[in-house]
Parts: sequence; structure tokens; C-alpha cells
Amino acid sequence: MTVSASKAIVRSLASVFGLPSTGSQPSWPTPSAAGGLHRWRTEGEAGLYDRPSRPHTTPHRTAPDLEAQVCRLRTRRKPGLARIGPILGLPASTVHRVLTRHGLHRLAWLDRPTGRPIRRYERDRPGEVVHVDVKKLGRIPDEKAATCAAFLRRAAAHFAGLGITRI
Repeated sequence: MTVSASKAIVRSLASVFGLPSTGSQPSWPTPSAAGGLHRWRTEGEAGLYDRPSRPHTTPHRTAPDLEAQVCRLRTRRKPGLARIGPILGLPASTVHRVLTRHGLHRLAWLDRPTGRPIRRYERDRPGEVVHVDVKKLGRIPDEKAATCAAFLRRAAAHFAGLGITRI
């Protein structure tokens, strides 16, 4: 809902709120409208903006030491959810939520020997890194490292001419 729509609702509620019920108008607004009216009275217009529905605290969240045990089991022995749960006395859904939170929920995303998550290259902008593959297709006599370096120099000069100074 937009702020202007919230303002209109609050204005109409403020004009009706406190007046005796005439039968066509409710004597009390709905709970959400009452909350909006209360926020408007205490905070002004700032109280009409949308708020996140995420709770401020999560009192029943899995304890950090238990989460560490779940992650340790996953990275060392690499069992599935149904095996980790009974070992630690947790439901599989809780184990899945913990592993998802730590990025360990997919075994395919873990390095098999070490059990650590595989990290990919991540860059801020597309084209930030230029990757050049050099493949020897035949017996070309002058295909050496110097040829590759010369190609990179020509590419840098080409892009510098286009205004891209850093490769």
C-alpha cells in the first residue's frame, strides 16, 4: 500500500474514531487499521511507511554451538540430513535450515576431499576480468609465449583506444 493511501485511511479513521457508531460505520477499526492509526499518532507520517515483517529476535533459533556441530559433521563426514539429525537429536528440517544458512546444504557444492564450499570467482562488474585461453591447434612455428604476450599488448592498446584503460 502506498503512503498516500495509508494517509487517506488514517485520516478517515481519525475522523470516525471516537464517534459513536451509527450502524453504517464501525465503532472500532480492524486490527491492522488500528495499528496504522496508533503508529500515525505516535510516529507521525514516518509510521505509515511499510515495515519489514521479519522479527527483531528469534528466541528459539538453534544454538550456535549446535549449529557448529552440524557444520562440522557435514564438512568432515559429509552425511545427508537424515543422518545428521539422529546423531545430534535434531529434526531433518532443522538440520537443513542450519546447513542452508551456512551454505552447506548441497553436497555437490562442497569440495570432496576437504569438505569446504567451492568458491567461484565473483566480480563487481561484468567484463572486469578478461580471460584468454590459448590452445595449440597445430604445429605453428612461432606459437610461443612471446606471441601470446604480443596479443595481450595489442588487445590492451585496442581497448585503450576505446577508453578502457585498465584490463
